[in-house]
Amino acid sequence: MGEIGIIICDRYRMCAGRKCFRASKERERTLNIYKGQEVEVVGYITCEACSGGNIQYIPAEMKKNSADAICDEETHRKYN
Repeated sequence: MGEIGIIICDRYRMCAGRKCFRASKERERTLNIYKGQEVEVVGYITCEACSGGNIQYIPAEMKKNSADAICDEETHRKYN
C-alpha cells in the first residue's frame, strides 16, 4: 500500500480537502500515478504562506512518519 502526504497552499488553510481526498480515492490529478494501487493519506498540511518557513522540511518529516510520496496540490509537484 502506498502512503502519501498532501501539502496545500496556506491561502486555503480553511479548506476541508474535498478535492484532495477525492483525488486520493479516485486516483485523479497528481495521484493518477497510483491508479490500480491501494493508497492511504497519512498527512495533510499547509505550507506556511509562501514564507518558505517549513516547506523544505515537510516532505522529509512526512517520509520519516511513513509517507511514500508527498503531493503538492497547488503546483502538482511530487516529492518522492
